Amino acid sequence: MMIKLQRFVLACLWVVLIPACSSIGLSNPFGNKSVASPGTPKDATEYVCDGNKHFYVRMLNNGSDAWLIYPDHEVNLPKSSTDSNRYASGVITLTINGEATTLNDGEKIAYVNCKPQLKK
Repeated sequence: MMIKLQRFVLACLWVVLIPACSSIGLSNPFGNKSVASPGTPKDATEYVCDGNKHFYVRMLNNGSDAWLIYPDHEVNLPKSSTDSNRYASGVITLTINGEATTLNDGEKIAYVNCKPQLKK
């Protein structure tokens, strides 16, 4: 009897909560899909690249790490021991060089001529 009651309560919660989730409409700076937080992430710099591609970077640990913020996930990139402007993890490489910043994520993403956007 207790299991039936638990299933009933869970079914009621599902019926109430699922429609509520779909009514939340948040703007997405990367395209038409919704994301958890609208606008520029806190303490991050937006980069706009050739082809109007975007990504965000938040510097951490006094510049020892670059937190790369994609539209659907985030990645920590430790600073290279040989190049102070290069941050890498696996196949992802970010080279910060003013208005010629580049981001390569294997063969999937190649952002070039990325310019940091001034905060307004």
